[in-house]
Amino acid sequence: MRLLRINSDGNFSLARFLPGEIPPYTILSHTWETDNQELTFQDMVNRAGRNKAGYRKIQFCRDQAKKDDLQYFWVDSCCIDKASSAELSEAINSMFRWYQDAVKCYVYLSDLSTSDVISLVSSRLPGGSPLSRSKWFTRGWTLQELLAPSSVEFFSKEGDWLGDKGTLELHISDITGIAVKALQGTPMSHFSLDERISWATDRQTTIEEDQAYCLLGIFEVHIPLIYGEGRKNAFRRLQEVAKFTSKPKPFSTVPFAPDPGFVNRPEFLAWIHDKCAGPGARAALVGLGGVGFVNVRFLNITSQC
Repeated sequence: MRLLRINSDGNFSLARFLPGEIPPYTILSHTWETDNQELTFQDMVNRAGRNKAGYRKIQFCRDQAKKDDLQYFWVDSCCIDKASSAELSEAINSMFRWYQDAVKCYVYLSDLSTSDVISLVSSRLPGGSPLSRSKWFTRGWTLQELLAPSSVEFFSKEGDWLGDKGTLELHISDITGIAVKALQGTPMSHFSLDERISWATDRQTTIEEDQAYCLLGIFEVHIPLIYGEGRKNAFRRLQEVAKFTSKPKPFSTVPFAPDPGFVNRPEFLAWIHDKCAGPGARAALVGLGGVGFVNVRFLNITSQC
């Protein structure tokens, strides 16, 4: 994972970390500028792009991270080498976790001024919150960026703090239709697939396949990215994997059918269930030929819970 590191001179540079070595970091959620105005990975490598409109967001994130005593921060536009399809695929499949692991997530609302929302926290306006004017609430990728982190703070284009996911949860729920419990951190698996899909119904992405790919973390699955497959095929693959992984798992993982001749041995059944009472426990019973009412023949039962 690449992060932006705040250097001693106040500038920032790229730093790469292996899993298990990633330091505390904050993460930026934003809507992208048009006309190639975002600071890119190539800009960072070439030390260019300071004249781009998107550079202001990076500066904001740096300054806010410093206020929160954090040396590292992450921004999708310039921390991912999108020229590498393998890196892009890894990043998209890891994105929900990266937002989830961040100390804080800063939502930069580039189309809202502080004056637009000056009375936001003190009043609840169902369906008419000033926040709803921001296109941030209409984009596909920002859905997981809202739900994954435990701490999400909202800022105006001037960089002023507007509130966080907790203080604004009723406004956000009104705007998005997302259950308050989901905003409070209830695991995604507690909500049906249909309900999770409904959260993204009116959201848009620039690339059509991303309408499915941006839901990977919401559905708690991973799939290969195939840009060019179209929205319909991407959703079909996503839903197939999501439906499979959401099915209830059986108590036993015996790889073959129980032997119908294994009868009248309650002490063995009780022993197996006792040994399998704990997570990850296994018990095996192996034997040959039976006596009396039990005709085991060749029995090899493995039960896992």
